[in-house]
Amino acid sequence: MAAFVCADQLHKIYQVTSDIQVHALKGVSLEMAAGDFVAIMGPSGSGKSTFMNLLGCLDVPTRGRLFLQGVEISSLSQKQLAGIRNQKIGFIFQNFNLLPRTSALDNVELPILYSKVNASTRYRRAADALERVGLKDKMRNFPNQLSGGEQQRVAIARALVNTPPLILADEPTGNLDSQTGGEIMRILKNLNDHYKITIVLVTHETDIARYARRQVHFRDGVIVSDQ
Repeated sequence: MAAFVCADQLHKIYQVTSDIQVHALKGVSLEMAAGDFVAIMGPSGSGKSTFMNLLGCLDVPTRGRLFLQGVEISSLSQKQLAGIRNQKIGFIFQNFNLLPRTSALDNVELPILYSKVNASTRYRRAADALERVGLKDKMRNFPNQLSGGEQQRVAIARALVNTPPLILADEPTGNLDSQTGGEIMRILKNLNDHYKITIVLVTHETDIARYARRQVHFRDGVIVSDQ
């Protein structure tokens, strides 16, 4: 069976000026199985964010190949990459990225707003996603009426609404206290355990990384450990 994610000798070089290059990834190879829960760790400048951008179809490698569910995403057009992002990947960010003047329900509906889905189906899917993160009773609340942890749960529901097989979480607990961060991680672990969603998490915190099944450490553009 093919790996769910397969990175084969990924290089990413950024041309900073005409004579200065930054070699952010230096031949990274990595496989992940469907249903895996992987924490990506490493200091600033290690290449972990670059790798996540490639996996999230936000960028393409300079050299090497990257496959998602057997499809080589490293060779797709920008339009094709946008389709993959919308259909197969849910994103969770440190800063929540919610629209402030929009209810929790409407924020969760955003990823399906421009698809060929009628209003009642959008409502049902968004309401179901909010129920899965324990916010059924706060669907009509605006972000400023929610705690930081509740806002992040709205962001998780938004990532779930298209039922993607992959969730990418970039420092999802970075703006939360330790107790609330633990609550968020238990939600993600439940999604991984019970719904078999593949989760890739970037974090600096070892306590947060322990929720993952596997920890991959980057340094200077290469993988230095995979446990």
